[in-house]
Amino acid sequence: MADSITIKGTRDGLLLSVEEGVWEDVYPVLLHAIDTQGDFFRGARLAVQLGGIQIGAAELGGLVRDLANREINLWAVYSVAENTRKAAADLGLAHDLPRPVEEERPEPDSGEGELVGDEALLVHRTLRSGHSIRFPGHVVVLGDVNPGAEIVAGGNVVVWGRLRGTVHAGATGDENAVVCALDLSPMQLRIADQIAGSPERRGKPKPETVRIHEGQLVAETWGGEHRR
Repeated sequence: MADSITIKGTRDGLLLSVEEGVWEDVYPVLLHAIDTQGDFFRGARLAVQLGGIQIGAAELGGLVRDLANREINLWAVYSVAENTRKAAADLGLAHDLPRPVEEERPEPDSGEGELVGDEALLVHRTLRSGHSIRFPGHVVVLGDVNPGAEIVAGGNVVVWGRLRGTVHAGATGDENAVVCALDLSPMQLRIADQIAGSPERRGKPKPETVRIHEGQLVAETWGGEHRR
């Protein structure tokens, strides 16, 4: 059942999809999937795709309440089941937006030498205090991340600017994730379950990467040596 739950980032927030099952079985698995990635979901704007699963207003209201207790804003429920759509409408949730699920992209040709990239979110702006980004893939920021701003990514975080806010890469447990920035001085930096404050400044700012090495967060210049 857990394998049937998928999470994607969209322009409107996060989209969690469960395509099959009965609500009594799906509900605890859905909450468990969220609880195992609590930091990733906390504060998120969430839509849920339930396929043909049938639920009523009471069950859907319970989901709204339980998500709110986890600091998650459920704003939309998509389903082809009439009862579920009616329950969403009765609770004031979006339920009939066009193309709620991302269209399938054609598979790239598997010609020799071609590479297939991972899903990433490109943010072409400076993130100021109070801004928060949560995305299940990689996050690339063309701008600064100011103190008070937050990035939580399931993959890598790359900042083409000054990183002075809070960042969590590998939020779903990926210890191979990295954080890169032209000027790396975050308030807090986290990769998977490893946490560190701002690394000690040595000389002028320079492009750096932080990764987990032998169970610890280690910073290095691009092409340079490790430093703790």
